Amino acid sequence: MRWLTGILLGLLLLLQYPLWLGKGSWLKVWDTQQQVIQQQQVNAKLTTRNAAMDAEVRDLKQGLGAIEERARTELGMIRKNEVFFQVLDAPPPTAVMPPAIPTAEPPASHGMPR
Repeated sequence: MRWLTGILLGLLLLLQYPLWLGKGSWLKVWDTQQQVIQQQQVNAKLTTRNAAMDAEVRDLKQGLGAIEERARTELGMIRKNEVFFQVLDAPPPTAVMPPAIPTAEPPASHGMPR
């Protein structure tokens, strides 16, 4: 009777192996699900970026306002007979340091010449 229990237990373990550690095991399914979730997050970011780029392309194809804005901001272009004013921020005030107070020279050490 003991050997029959051992054989049945061994068969049960052999049947459980593919479920837990085999090719289509629970661990691999879980790992694949985690990879899918990560890829979906990457795809969502790329979809948002692509939508923004698509809107920008449509603006550049349809209107001259977007082209003019790009020319002004990125290339620094101005229209004919237009006056360009550049306003610079005032530089931060520099702190004035008081002059250094001279300190007494350290005494010569053990008769060595300076």
